This record gives sequence, structure tokens and C-alpha cells, in this order.
Amino acid sequence: MTTNPTLTLRRSAERGHANHGWLDSYHTFSFADYYDPAHMGFRSLRVINDDQIAAGGGFPSHPHRDMEIFSYLLGGKLAHQDSMGNKRVLEPGQVQLMSAGTGVLHSEFNPSTTEKAHLLQIWITPRQRGLTPGYTEWQPAPGSENEAKVLVISPDGRENSAIIHQDADVWRVRLQPGESITHSLPQGHGLWLHVAKGAGSLNGAVLAAGDAASSEDEGEFTITATDEPLEALLFDIA
Repeated sequence: MTTNPTLTLRRSAERGHANHGWLDSYHTFSFADYYDPAHMGFRSLRVINDDQIAAGGGFPSHPHRDMEIFSYLLGGKLAHQDSMGNKRVLEPGQVQLMSAGTGVLHSEFNPSTTEKAHLLQIWITPRQRGLTPGYTEWQPAPGSENEAKVLVISPDGRENSAIIHQDADVWRVRLQPGESITHSLPQGHGLWLHVAKGAGSLNGAVLAAGDAASSEDEGEFTITATDEPLEALLFDIA
């Protein structure tokens, strides 16, 4: 067990940025016209896009294949529709996970006429190609909306999490100022923490909204909210 795991920081201001008017997007990893060979992904984690979609804006129907794609809504609403027949409006704190597999079409729109939609869209490469497309969702159990650490995605669906076709666990972290949680990273796994809102620290490294920190070292990791509430996604990836 590593006593002091090494951290690598990815600052918000260093991310790629594209503003299309209807869409204001920050790219943690190379995406579309943003290319940085030093930031192509982390293990099977390929995309983290921090998207603000203007009222009435959205992505028209478009194809994907051989990718696990999930959206985590931070504010507003998101209307999803796909070629598998799923039609859903997500609200803050909810997750939708689509396995594109052999191919799927989907669209995502902000149904509000007044409010922006704010979401993280995340792509993880599956453990194999050519899977049957699928769709699943996660939302907190009643009364657990503000639990400090909740498993939202896993390969086995434990703890009522959405199922992903990869050895990757994704935890939603919500902390009030001064609160902390810990996470034990096993040998051979990598950790990625993306701060969605607020401010905090990972093993003492100060992080603000949009910042991320990663480690390839097994060991204990402590996430703390500092002077404002913290909302983050924690990835534990083999």
C-alpha cells in the first residue's frame, strides 16, 4: 500500500474550450477540434465534457458505436431520445448510461425555454467491441439524494448502480464544507476525480470546479470540501 500516492492535476483553465453559442463546452481530454496528445484519456476513460446547453438548444440525432456514454446532470433538464425507443427527461443528480455497442442514434436537447442545462457527458471505452446496444439509468434512492458517497455506475450493478461494460466504478461525491470521505484504490487500478461544483481537496491538493486529479498508485485517498459544498465524480478504473 502506497503511503503517499502521487497525484497528477488537470486544471480547469488548461482544458480545451469550444463555444458554439447554443453549446459552451470544456473538454478534459482531446475531443472534436481540440487535440492534445498529452491528454487523450485516462485508462478506459476517454471523454469528460463539461457542457452548458442554452435554452432550446441541443444535439440533433447522431450516431455512436462501441462506446459507453453517460450524462450526469448538474442543472436544468435534459431530454434524451434514442433509436432503441428510450425517451426520457433527466433532472439534476440523475444519470443515464447508453451502451452504443454495434450502433445507436440518439439526440439530447434542453427542453427549457428559459434555463441553461449543465451536464457532464462522459465516454468510457467498453471492454469489447460489437456489444448489443443498451440503455440504463440511475437516480438516488429516496432520502439518499445528498449522501456523501454513492456508487452510480459499476460493472455488476451492485448497490442499485447502472451497469457499464467495463471494469470501472463511478462514485458521486457530495460534501458540505468541512466534510470528508475516503476511498481505497486497489493495486492495478487508477483513480480520477473530477470536481463538478464547489471546491475541495484530494489528499491535500486544492481543487476548484472543473479541476481534476488522478493517481496510478494504490492507497488511501481523502476528499474534503473546503469553504463551499463540493460535488464531484470519482472514477476507480482497472
